[in-house]
Amino acid sequence: MKKITRIIDTKVLSVKKKIRVAAYCRVSTASEEQLISLDAQKAHYENYIKANDEWEYSGLYFDEGVTGTKKEVRSGLLSLIADCEKGMIDLVITKSISRFCRNTTDCLEIVRKLLDLNVYINFEKENLNTGSMESELMLSILSSLAENESVSISENEKWSIKKRFQNGTYIISYPPYGYANINGEMVIVPEQAEVVKQIFTNTLAGK
Repeated sequence: MKKITRIIDTKVLSVKKKIRVAAYCRVSTASEEQLISLDAQKAHYENYIKANDEWEYSGLYFDEGVTGTKKEVRSGLLSLIADCEKGMIDLVITKSISRFCRNTTDCLEIVRKLLDLNVYINFEKENLNTGSMESELMLSILSSLAENESVSISENEKWSIKKRFQNGTYIISYPPYGYANINGEMVIVPEQAEVVKQIFTNTLAGK
């Protein structure tokens, strides 16, 4: 009987499984400046992930014009979590804790959920990787600070807008009904002005 010798390709055995990496980005407003920032983040992460030979690009998830304090309104984040649950992702890269989630409870809940799925998150700004964390203390502290910062910024913006309305210096992005913005000056539109006058007349008459 002939002896059959099995030849094993050592190159095939030495091939290391690539880490499937996805990125998450978020901007809190839909302003042109913020959307440009979002496009820059998306381009950066796609190139960054694809440049690493040990990584496999698994997509980019993003939310635009939404708050970071409520995960329920962030379709991009929810899609990311869903794909992690499907076993499609091993590592998530994001700019910072505040970009990922400003709500401490939600942040820790998501981190724990992904850890149970063996999916880790790398927060670049804080240089924090959930795969090497010995405890949740640091993440809890940092996410709490991010949440407090969000509340503080919101309150400051509301106060600033209120004060500018009171002293007549608030500038809105579009003129109110009855006016047109002509070279930076508010000019009355006669046809619309008649409607405004009628509204005031009816209001004073109790109608």
